[in-house]
Parts: sequence; structure tokens; C-alpha cells
Amino acid sequence: DKSDPAERSGDFKPRPWSVVVDGLVDNPRTWDIDALIKQFGQQERLYRMRCVEAWSMVVPWLGFELGALLRAAAPKAGARYVAFTSVVRPAEMPGQRGGLFSLKWPYVEGLRLDEALHPLTLLATGVYGEPLPNQSGAPIRLVVPWKYGFKSIKSITRITLTDQQPPTSWNQMAPNEYGFYANVNPMVDHPRWSQASEQIIGEGSLFSAARKPTELFNGYGQQVAGLYKTMDLRKEF
Repeated sequence: DKSDPAERSGDFKPRPWSVVVDGLVDNPRTWDIDALIKQFGQQERLYRMRCVEAWSMVVPWLGFELGALLRAAAPKAGARYVAFTSVVRPAEMPGQRGGLFSLKWPYVEGLRLDEALHPLTLLATGVYGEPLPNQSGAPIRLVVPWKYGFKSIKSITRITLTDQQPPTSWNQMAPNEYGFYANVNPMVDHPRWSQASEQIIGEGSLFSAARKPTELFNGYGQQVAGLYKTMDLRKEF
């Protein structure tokens, strides 16, 4: 349900906007968002999206591969991870004004470099054929379709390559509930609910929600399982 974010996001201004790419790269740069889109273009990707709260939907994103931007930045030999930072504007974003269970701001996320370079990993600038609406992460967000949705950080302002695993917001808040990897896995339950199945948004009836079994890696295992072949996915969740 996006009604609350949609209603409360009207003051947010996604232009002008810049994205800093820095850290362990040979070509650090600050990109204007429109120059970024012009340089790397937009393609439509129809991806399954799986929320950690056990619902799913199919989304037609517009954007470009994160790997294209990273290759332009030319990672140094020591780069192992990619850290992402979101915007902090409490005057425009009511949820950043604090509260009993508020996250620490800015929202931060991270990927291993090989995950970030995978061709499925997208920087999305649009959805449903239009620019991203404010509540969906305007003007640019991450989309990693084999991971739970909270990994797909919104309203990105900085992308930093590093040799250390970066902190991530939900893992800092509740490390026993939200791992760094956050790969969709029906065999690893959330402490408060099962991940074995998911409600399909937009299907079923008012009285009977459609559900289906959850697939490992959200159904993208053929493409991404090799990234984790030496890992115990129950321990490194």
C-alpha cells in the first residue's frame, strides 16, 4: 500500500539532483541525474519483486545496469564492496523527522562488487513507462531482483567503492532479522514470520489473497546462484 508514502511525499524535490561516485575508483565523478540518464540510457526490465514482509509483485522498471556506471568509474584492484547512501531531507521527508522506531539517517545499503556488477543489478530511473514517482525512490534507486526489497535503496546520492563490507540500515537496526546479503530464501524464515510463501499483489480476491511458494533467489537462481556457491546461506543471510 503506497497511499501513505504517496500522500506524504509531495514536498520532495527530485530535481536538481546529483550522484557522487567515489572511493576506490580511478575515475571519481559527480553526475547530474539527467547527464547520467543521457550517458547510460534507459531500458525496460520486467522484474519480480519480493518484499521481506512476504508479498510479491512484478514491476516494469526503466533504467540501466549498475555495472555500466561502475565500469566507467574504473574500480581499483582493492575494491570489494559498493556502498550506497540515500538523501537526508527531513523538511521534505516526514519519516526522517525521528520517532520511537526510526532508522538512523541517511539510509545506507551495500553489495559485494560482484553482485553490483551482475547484469541483473539495475539503477532504476523510471517505472511503468514514467519517471520514478517520489514515493518509489525518485529520481534514482537500486533494484536487485534476487534480494528482498529493502536492499533496493531509494533516492541515491552517493555510490562508494570500498574494501570493507559497508554498514546497512536494517542490519544495524535489527541484525538478527535483516542480514547483509538478504537473498530471497524460503528456507530462512524471518524470526516473526515464514518466508516459505508469499502473497501476490494484484491477484486473488478481496476474501482470498493469492499466494505462491517462494523460490530461492526469487526465481533468479540460474543467473545468480554461482555468486554464493561457497556460502552457507542459512548463516550468511
